[in-house]
Amino acid sequence: MQKQCKTKKGDRKMDSGRYINPYTDFGFKKLFGTEMNKDLLISFLNALFNGRKQEILDVQYLNAENLGEGYGDRRAVFDVYCMSSDGSRFIVEMQKAEQEYFKDRSIYYSTFAIREQAMKGKEWNYHLDDVYTVGVLNFVFPNGEYASDSLCHEIKLKDVEDNHVFYDKLTFLYLEMPKFTKTEDELETMFDKWMFVLHNLGRLLDRPKALQDRVFQKLFDQAEIARYSESERRQYFESQKEYWDYYSTMQTALNKGLAQGLAKGLAKGLAKGRAEGKAEAIRENARRMKTDGLSVEQIAKYTGLTLDEIDSL
Repeated sequence: MQKQCKTKKGDRKMDSGRYINPYTDFGFKKLFGTEMNKDLLISFLNALFNGRKQEILDVQYLNAENLGEGYGDRRAVFDVYCMSSDGSRFIVEMQKAEQEYFKDRSIYYSTFAIREQAMKGKEWNYHLDDVYTVGVLNFVFPNGEYASDSLCHEIKLKDVEDNHVFYDKLTFLYLEMPKFTKTEDELETMFDKWMFVLHNLGRLLDRPKALQDRVFQKLFDQAEIARYSESERRQYFESQKEYWDYYSTMQTALNKGLAQGLAKGLAKGLAKGRAEGKAEAIRENARRMKTDGLSVEQIAKYTGLTLDEIDSL
């Protein structure tokens, strides 16, 4: 898969300004999850899948809340769930922070878009339309899973032996947003522009000159907080507060973990230092006893050192 841009790892700070923060639940769904703004979603998806899929001309929003097949089954609530005119289904998720079982959750969510295609009450040959899961991640995968200059990852089912695509109708596309650091002057493709908007919208005061496409004119109009009704502003600020609280909680947990780790390391170091100091004091006393003419057996009795250790002093 060709890398879209070369970047370095960066951190995202909390924002509050002229435009909504797309990393909030309200902001992401406002821009991509409403019928009025489906042209924004279409442009975004075409920028992501450029060269991997035929152009998406139209989408139909599907029920974003999917229930299990039986009573008590778990449900899945998607940020955005839609179907293109060729029958392909798209699950688009904004993930604010790393979760221990994020990959499992992502796979689990995709099963709803697969199972709902099963025809009920008549014969069915198991034909399935394409299912795409897009994860916009406000974190990077742990343990350096991907290179620092690789932010877009396309995942498919492949044969381990010869690496050919075994099944091409199930695709996962993940964007590690903290790795995007291109400036306005470096934006070339629609992919670059969409990444720039998602990563910086909440911090911008004006529409950048590099984003003159008609779709971005609409996006900035839809993202301007001053245009919202009182009810929409209240919903956004509540969503923003939840985002800030979540961010603060994660930072507190991280800092606490670092502090605890430092304290444990310091305590371990002090304990080791005390043990080494005590051992050296015993050896020094043994040297003095040896100098004063005490026998090796007597020194061993009083210090606990072995005969070989005493001989080596």
